[in-house]
Amino acid sequence: MQFFKIKTLAMCVLCTFSFASQTQTLQTQQNDRNQLPEIGVVASDAITIEKEKIIGDAIMRQLRGQAPLIQDPVLQEYVQDIGNRLVVHADNTKFPFTFFIINNPVLNAFAFYGGHIGVHTGLIAQAETESEFASVLAHEVAHVTQRHLARRLQSQQRSGPLQLASMIGSLLIAMADPRAGMAAVSASMAGSQQAVINFTRNNEQEADSIGINILYRAGFDPMGAPAFFGRLSEQYGLRSTQLAFLQTHPLPNDRVAETLTRARSYGEVYTPESLHFHLARARIQSRYMSTNERNLGFFESQINRLQGVKKTAALYGYALSVFEAEEYKRAEDLINTLLKDDPENLFYLDLKTDILIKQNRHNEAVQMLKPLWQHKPQNLVLALNLANVYLTSADYEPAIQILRDLLLVDKQNILAYQLLNDAYQRSSQKKEAHKTQAEIYSLIGAYSLAIDELQFAYNFARDDTIEKQRILGRIDQLRSAQANAQRLSL
Repeated sequence: MQFFKIKTLAMCVLCTFSFASQTQTLQTQQNDRNQLPEIGVVASDAITIEKEKIIGDAIMRQLRGQAPLIQDPVLQEYVQDIGNRLVVHADNTKFPFTFFIINNPVLNAFAFYGGHIGVHTGLIAQAETESEFASVLAHEVAHVTQRHLARRLQSQQRSGPLQLASMIGSLLIAMADPRAGMAAVSASMAGSQQAVINFTRNNEQEADSIGINILYRAGFDPMGAPAFFGRLSEQYGLRSTQLAFLQTHPLPNDRVAETLTRARSYGEVYTPESLHFHLARARIQSRYMSTNERNLGFFESQINRLQGVKKTAALYGYALSVFEAEEYKRAEDLINTLLKDDPENLFYLDLKTDILIKQNRHNEAVQMLKPLWQHKPQNLVLALNLANVYLTSADYEPAIQILRDLLLVDKQNILAYQLLNDAYQRSSQKKEAHKTQAEIYSLIGAYSLAIDELQFAYNFARDDTIEKQRILGRIDQLRSAQANAQRLSL
C-alpha cells in the first residue's frame, strides 16, 4: 500500500552498527566460541528492566515524530520477521523486540533501550545476502540481551543525572554522518574518553561472539558476518582512517579476521538465496534510493542479466517502477505473472492492491484480500491493505473494524491509527476522530496536543457519562506519561 511518511529530526541512539563505529578488535581463538565471558548479563548494577523499557519507549516516541521512519507495512513485516527469528534463539531476552526502518541511504543500524533496533534502508540495500543483513541485526540483538546499553546508562548516571535531552543533537548529526554523530553520542554518555574506549571494545567483542552464535542458531549462515565486514573493509577502509572517531577503534581488518575465525568454527552452513530479502532490496531501490526514470533502466538491466530469485526480484522492482510511472495496466500484467507462481506473496499482493485502487476496482481488491485476511487477521500487510481498500471506496465501517481489531494486538502501530483517524473524519465521527488523533500525538510524544484532542472528544461525548469517564481516565494516563518523560529529560 502507499503509506504515510514521518519526517525528520531525531532523539538519541546509543549503540550503532555503522562501519566506522564497529571496527573494534576481537581477541578470540579458533573454536573458542563459547569461551567469552558474558559481561553484560552478569552485571548486578545495571538499571532495572522496567526503567530500561520506560526510557526505550520515550526515545521511540521521539523518533516516530522526528526521524524519517518508514511506515511501509511490507518492509516492516519483513524486517520484524527476520528480527523475531533471531530473538527466538537469543538468551536473556527480557522483553519483546521492536525492529523499525529509517529512510537513510547511509549504511547503519542501531539499538537502544527496551529492545528497539533501527535499520537504515542503506543497510538492506548494501547487504548482498539475507545472512549478511541478519548478522547485523544479530549483533544489535546481542547488545540488548547482554544489557550493554543498560550498563552504559548506569555508568553515566554515576557521574551525573540522566540527561537524555543532552543527546538530541547527536542523532541529528548521525543522520547525515553516523561516524561523527555517534562520536557525539559517545561524548555525551561518558565520564572519560578512555573509559568509553575500553567499555566499547569489550562490548563489541561480546556482541560479535554472541551475535554470530544467534545467527547460526536461527538458521542463517554465520559466514554472513565476516563476508559483510570484508566487503565494507574494501569499500571504506581507506576513507575511514581519516576520521578522528576511528582512532578509538582498531583497524577493520582485525575484525574481519576474527569474525571469520569465529564463523568458521561452526562449520559449513548452506542457506539458499532468500526471495523475500531480494524483494525487500528491490522495494527499497524502487521507492527510496533513486529516481523512477533511473530505476526503470536499472531493473530492466537486471532482468536481462540475472537468474533465479534475483531475476524474480528485479521483475518485481520493475513492476513497482512501472506503477510509479502510472502505467497501471502494464504494471498489472507484470505483477500478475509473479502472483501466478506465488499467489500469497505479500510483496506482490501489496502492489496488486495499489494497482486496483488506482483503477477504482475496489471490489476486486476486496475479493483478493479478504479470504487471505480472514485466514490471517493479524497480518499487518493484509489488514492494512484491506482497510485501505475499504477506506478509499468510502466503505468506512469495515475499515474501522479491521483497524480497531489490529490495534488491539499492535497498540503502537501509527499507520493503523492514521488510517483509522482518516476513516472517522470521512464518516464524520468527530469524537472518535479526536480520540484517534490523540493516540497519534501520544505515539510521537506530543502529550500536550494529545490531551487537547481528548478534551475536544470529551465535548463531543455529550450525555454519555461512561464515555466521558473513559476519556478523563485516558487524559490522566497521558498526563502521567508526560510527567515521566519530563523527568527523564531533567
